Amino acid sequence: MPNIKVIIPAYNEADSIALVINDIPSIVDEVIVVNNNSTDKTAEVAQNAGATVLYQPQMGYGYACLKGMDYVSTLSKKPEIIVFMDGDYSDYPEELTQIIAPILDNDIDFVIGSRVKRLQEKGSMTPQQHFGNWLATFLMRILFGAKFTDLGPFRAIKYQKLLDLKMQDKTYGWTIEMQLKALKQNLTYIEVPVKYKKRIGVSKVSGTIKGTIFAGVKILGWIFKYSFKK
Repeated sequence: MPNIKVIIPAYNEADSIALVINDIPSIVDEVIVVNNNSTDKTAEVAQNAGATVLYQPQMGYGYACLKGMDYVSTLSKKPEIIVFMDGDYSDYPEELTQIIAPILDNDIDFVIGSRVKRLQEKGSMTPQQHFGNWLATFLMRILFGAKFTDLGPFRAIKYQKLLDLKMQDKTYGWTIEMQLKALKQNLTYIEVPVKYKKRIGVSKVSGTIKGTIFAGVKILGWIFKYSFKK
């Protein structure tokens, strides 16, 4: 079994983070929780649950993911696969085995857990999330011939391929940047249908008007930036 690291950005997820960590399959070598300037006991709870806890005071989803990657780069034994997931318990961590299966079995480079409607708990995604996903994937299909249907945060990628992407977005554009760069570099990719439930706590993105608008602007900005680079 390859070395697998999980990176979880977390901001004020003290009520959910232990549930996430405890449900991650034992095939994972290390769970890395990046405490993104939380004001609650996220870090303490995550550490008690067995995770490696890093501190990233600069707020932003991308900042947290990059902090996790920086840590991994210092390890003597590098992983073969990196898995990203959220710390709010909206994903089903036990489905990680399904997420990594295409990499292990078919040598796929990049896998996204697609939050298909039939597997979603009612109310788990807001109307603006549904619309944002539809618009972003529609534009990627039209502009780049992509087959993505979701910008789901539950995803796995070969570690070296992740490094090759040279990720840089610091905030809400992280997921779309990864997908666009994967297309540009001709990575092999696939989506795996995953279940999705109501998160614990309030979303920092879709739960606020500011977060929703900012995320939308970032996502569209990345898409149009890459459309001009073709």
